[in-house]
Amino acid sequence: MAEDLPEGQGKMADMTYCMLADLVVVLHLGFVIFALLGGLLVLVHKAWAWVHLPCVAWATMVELTGWICPLTPIENWLRQRGGAQGYDIGFVEHYLVPILYPASLTRGHQVALGFIVLGINAGVYILAMRRARAAPAGKRSHRRH
Repeated sequence: MAEDLPEGQGKMADMTYCMLADLVVVLHLGFVIFALLGGLLVLVHKAWAWVHLPCVAWATMVELTGWICPLTPIENWLRQRGGAQGYDIGFVEHYLVPILYPASLTRGHQVALGFIVLGINAGVYILAMRRARAAPAGKRSHRRH
């Protein structure tokens, strides 16, 4: 641990752990945004669906079941190793809910968030499928020879 190192090296290790924890937060936020809005990329190129749909499934499952995303304990571990305090709640409750809701997250809010993720993406994918059907036959085939 950092406290076992000489003072200068210990502070550097603490700072490194805290920076890594911040990086996990940025990655986590990026995942949440991608799960929520990444379906828009399918409108640009349908291959994005192969990456996006599993993310939507995971994000929805986490919200609907009340699971904690594995990135949350990783962030907490890094913060604790860096001498900062972790938190006992999930990423959404800790970072996003204070922005979205003035009160703390309830189970009902969490389920609603799961259905919001599903609803937004269902709408985007329906639009993408309609566009694909409406495209002329020659434009639908994007195979390279």
